[in-house]
Amino acid sequence: MKNSRLKTRWLVLMTAMIIICVSGLFVSEPSFECDWSIINGSDVAWMITATIFVLMMTPGLSFFYGGMVGAKNVISTMLQSFIAMGLISVLWVVFGFSLCFGEDIGGIIGNPFTFLMFKNVGADVYTTSTGKILGGATIPLVLFAIFQMKFAIITPSLITGSFAERVRFSGYLWFMIFFFVFIYCPLAHMTWHPDGLFINMGVVDFAGGIVVHASSGVAALAGAIFLGRRRTENRNAEPANIPFVLLGAALLWLGWFGFNAGSSLHADGTAIKAFLNTNTASATAMMTWIFFDCLRGRKPSAMGAAVGCVVGLVAITPSAAYVTVGQSFMISFIITIVCNIAVYWRSHSSLDDALDVFPTHGTGGIVGTILTGVFIQEGLIAGTWDGFLIFLNHIIAIIIVGIYSFGMSYFGYWLVDKFIPMRVSIESERVGLDFSQHNEHYGLAHIGERELAEYEEHIQNKKN
Repeated sequence: MKNSRLKTRWLVLMTAMIIICVSGLFVSEPSFECDWSIINGSDVAWMITATIFVLMMTPGLSFFYGGMVGAKNVISTMLQSFIAMGLISVLWVVFGFSLCFGEDIGGIIGNPFTFLMFKNVGADVYTTSTGKILGGATIPLVLFAIFQMKFAIITPSLITGSFAERVRFSGYLWFMIFFFVFIYCPLAHMTWHPDGLFINMGVVDFAGGIVVHASSGVAALAGAIFLGRRRTENRNAEPANIPFVLLGAALLWLGWFGFNAGSSLHADGTAIKAFLNTNTASATAMMTWIFFDCLRGRKPSAMGAAVGCVVGLVAITPSAAYVTVGQSFMISFIITIVCNIAVYWRSHSSLDDALDVFPTHGTGGIVGTILTGVFIQEGLIAGTWDGFLIFLNHIIAIIIVGIYSFGMSYFGYWLVDKFIPMRVSIESERVGLDFSQHNEHYGLAHIGERELAEYEEHIQNKKN
């Protein structure tokens, strides 16, 4: 019975893959001939480069998370991020881009048939039915679509740090699909589609403070609560490879230039400003995290430097092109202190957010969005009633995103768990997910004979 259920979950996914591949044979190809009187070659070159940078962030996240967990869970943790490059890329081409950027339905979601299987996604600039340009005015629609795909890929990957070392891989795949369809796509549409709800409220999210970090951070919080705490042994395990964490942070920092500066959609002064603010915020956060740790009696650590620089990147994301370099110092400083305290509080609570996704990405995205409403030129800092209303709308948007992301994510975990247990067995957790979920192991991992015997007995009992 259990074997049958196991095969069914993979049969469904394989069948869907076959249907997609066969359907692709009947999809007509749009034109890829550029009208160079409209398309700007410099913008195209920059956006291709930025897209490559953003994709690189997901392998960077794999190393960042993979180095933090215990040695028995390195491969599984890295794969949970890496696999999103495959699954989300396929979903994006089939219907994801349509849900995010298709013709507007009530300011909440896009028409799934507008760009189904990338229909009409070619080298032309696209104008919506309301007469607004979708994406950049000087780049092909298909390039904008590919750039946005990379944001969709990394968002569910961020969540995985919260339930590391205890989530079932097949259950995670189904939850990723649920999150992408019912949480990421509506939020991306509301925030970035020219007819979306949030953008028409005056809410500014330049590169993903709401869509990427707040949504994934809150979903991570829901996941940590739903799956419960890890075994004490895993919670107390030493990080398997801190050099991996540093490598991952470096790749994330480099890729974030594409993430933020690329969101200009042009090779222009806005991109350069975002580039400058991104580097400044990350550097400020790294040093602030280290100094604050030392003031609280801790030693300066490589882990602290890596986490700090990533917090700075999260902090500046929603406002990267809209604030001055001086303001980027202050935004990064404030959010770094808040996140550092949040990590400390989490570590002294019963919440087992394994890699502190909510205290860093979630908190950073939330506070960063609020400070965006303060510091953008037309925001609270303008000292006008309109500026106050824009600031207020940023708070309203964050409240909506927080409630919706948490509620829908928790429902998603619950729903998937009804068909596929989201959490592995205690025996599987004991031997580590690398072996129990993937039949692989990291070179430094050691599985005791007793643990292995108990796991094999558990598997045998399941078969019987």
